[in-house]
Amino acid sequence: MITYRQQQLDALGDVTRRTLLEKLRSGALPVGELAKNLPVSRPAVSQHLRVLKQARLVQDEAVGTRRYYKLDPRGFAALRSYLDRFWSEALEAFKAKVEEE
Repeated sequence: MITYRQQQLDALGDVTRRTLLEKLRSGALPVGELAKNLPVSRPAVSQHLRVLKQARLVQDEAVGTRRYYKLDPRGFAALRSYLDRFWSEALEAFKAKVEEE
């Protein structure tokens, strides 16, 4: 069974999904805008957005007949917390090594 943390890391492993996240850094956008200048079809962009939504990295909202996507800060906060543990452990190991010498 895949955890949602694994889903997040897997989602970030794809260059198209990372590009979509970069585009969303400036704010919410509809699928059509997100698909512009990408080497994949609009339906493929929708599939990538579905993966990002399942990984809790984006949220969507219907506005009229369009669906707008935006970054999900809660998902990114959880991912950052997870990655910060690795960074903290690395710094602690470095500190211990320096203090040994």
